[in-house]
Amino acid sequence: MKKYNFLLIVLAIIVLAHSCKCTGGPQLMPNVSGKAGEVVVVMNKGSWDGEAGVAIRNALGKDVPYLPQREPMFTLATISESAFTNIFQTHRNLVIIRTLPEISEPRIVFQENVWAAPQLVVTISVKETSQIAEVVKENEQKIASAILMAERNRIIQNAKRYPERVLREKVAEQFGGAPYFPTGYSLKKETDNNFMWISYETTYTNQGIFIYTFPFRDSSDFEKGNLIAKRNEIMAKNVPGQVDRSYMTTNMLEDPGLRWVSYNKRVFAELRGLWEVQNDFMGGPFVSHFFRDKSGKNIIGIEAFVYAPRYDKRNYLRQVEALLYSFEFF
Repeated sequence: MKKYNFLLIVLAIIVLAHSCKCTGGPQLMPNVSGKAGEVVVVMNKGSWDGEAGVAIRNALGKDVPYLPQREPMFTLATISESAFTNIFQTHRNLVIIRTLPEISEPRIVFQENVWAAPQLVVTISVKETSQIAEVVKENEQKIASAILMAERNRIIQNAKRYPERVLREKVAEQFGGAPYFPTGYSLKKETDNNFMWISYETTYTNQGIFIYTFPFRDSSDFEKGNLIAKRNEIMAKNVPGQVDRSYMTTNMLEDPGLRWVSYNKRVFAELRGLWEVQNDFMGGPFVSHFFRDKSGKNIIGIEAFVYAPRYDKRNYLRQVEALLYSFEFF
C-alpha cells in the first residue's frame, strides 16, 4: 500500500509539472535592473548626437525645479538598437526609438513589464528619422509623467509590501487616513492631536513627513500665500532647530510653486519649494499636499521633506514624496 501511494504521488508531480510547462502558466519575471531615476534610451548614435537627441535630453534631462542644486529629472544613458541585448532589456525605464518605413504616421506606445517587473517601456515609432525630434517635443510631458509615475508606483508598492502597520494605524486613528510607511519609518513627534512628525533617519540623511490639520474656512485657504503662511505658523510651533530661537520655515528666495492634482479619487493642492531653518544654516526641498478631511471641516496638510547636505536630493525627495500619494482615507 505504501509503495502504491508513493507511485501516485510521483505520478501527480509529473503530471503537474507537465501541465505547467505545456499550458503556458504564469512565469515569474525577473526584477528590473538599474538605479532609481535612470532611463535607458535605445537609438542610434547619429540620432542621439543630432536634433533627436537634443529633444530627448530637453524632455527628460531638464533640471528638477525646487532643489537646492542642479539635478536632472532623469539620468540618461543611450545604447544603439544593435546593442540592446538581454542585459539592457530588464532595465526599469526604457525609451525605444524605432524607424519603420512601413508605418503611415508616428506612434507612441506605453507598456508595462515587457521584459522585467515592475518595468515601463516607451516605444516611439516613426517613418523617418527626421520625425523623432518633433514627436518627442509634442509628447515630452506625457513621456516624462509616465516615467515619474512608474518610479512613484515602485516606491509605493515597496511600502505596501513592507509596511510599518502600527505606525500607519496610529496616524489613521488621528487623521482619518494615512499613507503607507515602509520599514524603518518611526514616529518622532506628536502634539495636541493635530500634528505628527514621522521620519526615516540615517547618519547623514533625514527623510521626514509632517501631518497636521487646521480648520477650513473658505476656498481662499488654498491660495498659495495662505498655505505658505499656515505652513510657516505650524512649522515655527512644532519643528525647532538645533539652536535657540531657531525653527523651520519656508525659503522665499525661490517662490514656491502651487498646482492642483487629481490622483486616486483625491484632489489636492500641491505646494513645492525649499525649507530653511530660521537663525541656522539648514535647509532642503519639501513637497506638501493639502486637501479637506472626510468631514469637510478641516484641511489636512501632509508634507515630505529631505535633509541630506552631503548628497544629491532628487531621489531622496522622490522616495518620501511618493508616500504622500499613497494616502488613503480609512
